[in-house]
Amino acid sequence: MILVTGGTGFLGSYLLRALVKAGKPVRALYRSRIPAQVQDVADKIEWVQGDVLDVVSLEEAFTGVSEVYHCAAVVSFQPDTRDAMMKINIEGTANVVNMAIDAGIRKLVHVSSVAALGRAKQNDHLSEKSTWEESNNNSQYAVSKHLSEMEIWRGVAEGLNAVIVNPSIILGSGFWHDGSGMLLKNAWKEFPYYTEGVNGFVDVEDVVEAMIRLMESPVSAERFILNGDNWPYRQLFNEMARHLGKKPPHIAAKPWMAAIVWRIEKIRGMITGKRPLLTRETARTAQLKVYYNNGKILEALPGFRFRPLADTIGEISRNFLSEQQQSAS
Repeated sequence: MILVTGGTGFLGSYLLRALVKAGKPVRALYRSRIPAQVQDVADKIEWVQGDVLDVVSLEEAFTGVSEVYHCAAVVSFQPDTRDAMMKINIEGTANVVNMAIDAGIRKLVHVSSVAALGRAKQNDHLSEKSTWEESNNNSQYAVSKHLSEMEIWRGVAEGLNAVIVNPSIILGSGFWHDGSGMLLKNAWKEFPYYTEGVNGFVDVEDVVEAMIRLMESPVSAERFILNGDNWPYRQLFNEMARHLGKKPPHIAAKPWMAAIVWRIEKIRGMITGKRPLLTRETARTAQLKVYYNNGKILEALPGFRFRPLADTIGEISRNFLSEQQQSAS
């Protein structure tokens, strides 16, 4: 039996579908509801209600399990979610590690993030050998993922067979209102601003394939960057706008402009109660130029290749347009 935490999220839903397609026996945690994105395979999955902070539900979920994919995490750059994010990402991972050790599972694949590598300097070229450095460029999300990795390494020291994956920004269809889906929606709304920042991006199906292949491999006590390519944000939005038939961004957002906007957004949020579109953390990270090396995973998995980002953007744009047409009809 394979257990997936975070199976109702973006990456987890794609992983569940791939495991079901491969004929694997799958069990998944859900907190309150099973999302529409996995309804087509929901009847082929054994569902356990609970979460990674509920030790009793975790005990039930781990019964008879031999492999675990730990995808559950909070991804947020909003100041008011910091405490919950820290608790779920760190304490939740500690609970999963403890249960995995007690249950004597065969292997655990933990989903971290390239953010856990740190972003101490501009124009950084980061690899798995990069060491964490305290910096104002590190978001609280990055801190939480770094500390959650420490729980995995603690488990490895106690005998746990585990592998860590560090995806860059994951692109895929669905979940348009959260995470990377918002990037496409910004292009759809013809958001006029772009930054000079550079970041890594990767197709969600590539992340899933790498995770499954690592689970099935003899590799242990290693971490792997999963990054298709490093693109400037402007190039990303231009490509999205082209596929969506929208006007690309044309105003360079300088750091001083972003500093004004996030402050205005903060005040607007206090007045309206709505989440700010831009925060201090997102304004800062959008200006950084960070490059990720994907050579290690390509060497570890013979024949594995990342899908070109232009192809990924083309596909998700077509899927988005199709959903827009369906909802309008």
